[in-house]
Amino acid sequence: MGTLIRFLKKLNFYNISKGLKYLRHFGVKEFLIRLSDRVEPDEVPYEPWYEKHRASGEELRKQRQRKWKDPVLISIAVPLFRTPPAFLEQMIDSVKAQSYPYWELCLANGSPKDAELAAALARYQDDDRIHVQMLPENRGIAGNTNAAIEMAKGDYIGLLDHDDLLAPDALYEVADAIERGRPELIYTDEDKVESDLSRHFQPNLKPDYSPDLLRSNNYICHFLVFSRTLYEKAGGFDSRYDGAQDHDFILRCTEKADGICHIPRILYHWRVSSRSTADNPTSKEYAYEAGVRAVAAHLERCGLKGEVSRKKDFGCYRVKYEVEGNPLVSVVIPNKDETDTLKLCLASIFEKTTWKNFEIIIVENNSETGEIFDYYKEIDGRNGVHVVYYENEKQTGFNYSAINNFGIRHAKGDYILCMNNDMEVISPDWMTELLGHCMRPGTGAVGARLYYPDDTIQHAGIVIGIGGVSGVAGNILVGLKRGHTGYMHRESLQQDLSAVTAACMMIRREAYDAVGGFEEKLAVAFNDVDFCLKIREAGYLVVYDPYAELYHYESKTRGAEDTEEKARRFQRELEYMRTRWIRILKEGDPYYNRNFSLTKWNYSLRNDAS
Repeated sequence: MGTLIRFLKKLNFYNISKGLKYLRHFGVKEFLIRLSDRVEPDEVPYEPWYEKHRASGEELRKQRQRKWKDPVLISIAVPLFRTPPAFLEQMIDSVKAQSYPYWELCLANGSPKDAELAAALARYQDDDRIHVQMLPENRGIAGNTNAAIEMAKGDYIGLLDHDDLLAPDALYEVADAIERGRPELIYTDEDKVESDLSRHFQPNLKPDYSPDLLRSNNYICHFLVFSRTLYEKAGGFDSRYDGAQDHDFILRCTEKADGICHIPRILYHWRVSSRSTADNPTSKEYAYEAGVRAVAAHLERCGLKGEVSRKKDFGCYRVKYEVEGNPLVSVVIPNKDETDTLKLCLASIFEKTTWKNFEIIIVENNSETGEIFDYYKEIDGRNGVHVVYYENEKQTGFNYSAINNFGIRHAKGDYILCMNNDMEVISPDWMTELLGHCMRPGTGAVGARLYYPDDTIQHAGIVIGIGGVSGVAGNILVGLKRGHTGYMHRESLQQDLSAVTAACMMIRREAYDAVGGFEEKLAVAFNDVDFCLKIREAGYLVVYDPYAELYHYESKTRGAEDTEEKARRFQRELEYMRTRWIRILKEGDPYYNRNFSLTKWNYSLRNDAS
């Protein structure tokens, strides 16, 4: 037992008793997997990082001196229910410490018989910015929250839990965002804090608005601020979703919001206590069932047909989108000489794929062995396989973009599946999964979860700005063991990203045509990244779907740019990307928080000294 406790401490498990409870609940194998996902992923520990990045006294002094052009009143709505007086006082004090002065605090007390709480509230009666309503009875979390909001006079309303804390610059940053652009919905990053406020931990560094990630998990959560107009359009909190009322409300807000703003700063501190889901997710099983219903209701309002289910990770959901009709999928596979590799790829497609309406276009790219041409004769024209011959390489050199564009010109389907020849299907419904996403209005491309042969991650999405010497783009979570879910379970969640790999990428035909296909100036490097960024620029989503799983028999050690010709080609392509996509490279990937490292691949904290 002593060894286990020391192990838990080493892994930064903040509550030993809860750690032992998790062990009993999950069993040893699953518990160890979950623990491994909790380990700090980099040499930068969070507590000193937080101290360095929080607003300094000098910054707060300057914020208090700012002259606002048109200051907006922000109403902080807090539902109270049996709140420990010490927690209440700390929460109120965190609001009173704000560097932005134009606020009011609206407290709706759903525990009118709690004399100790009433006495604590009475101590703040001399502050005319603090308003208290004693409700005749507990109306539940949704009802109490609505009551607090009904007290509000501000044009914008922020939500604060009764035992949590705001950073002193929280309202300043929110007001600054409002003054710059008037978004209707604003959210910030957050972390957790020990019950006694002794330690901050588990930062939730969020991406900009990602509808697919929000359907998978309420990643927005705290600190949430919205306009009064949006609150009225969304319809307030619904008690039918108590336990997941925030998730339901946020989903409804995003459906109607005119502008959604993410502030990538830790401005909210979620207190860990024995009753909260922050400390003990198993304490609120009902909340996750309510979450399933909230996401399902959201899909229905959006006109999307899909089945929502819980994942093993608490608060995480899977949406399996319904494929309507029987559309043809055109699978385009470039190949040169690789007979055995291609055979394995095709065999896995035919033997394991449940979706049946597909054609396969093999793009023959100047092979030299007789063996491969004999194999082409066996398969060409059979079982929907067609071999087409690209013959320009001898004149122009290898060009992945041109080869794929050539193959796609021969495709008949409304959905194109670009696929490398060194792939092997794992999940039988992989094509159906990709198709379900790709058929959704507004989706342009969908990527899969790919593994190396040793069952570690090869691809779980691409981040712009990451990537060794190039600094243009790179795969995220490379090398993570299969079954592990990584930072905030991101490896295992459906989400929107800036790019996915064309090693296995389904494309909506209309999106492909809209952006003019793959850029043939990018013969080898970055062509899929450039294509996805063009898709995003045209207004489409690029989705990562972890339920489409395949092996990718790509070597973990890529061949070096070991000739002068290759080096020149790489530099040309590098300069093209740096010129064409200079804005996103400067501003940062919207789906990758700016506080993450650009030299690591695993959502490590950014080390400002490096």
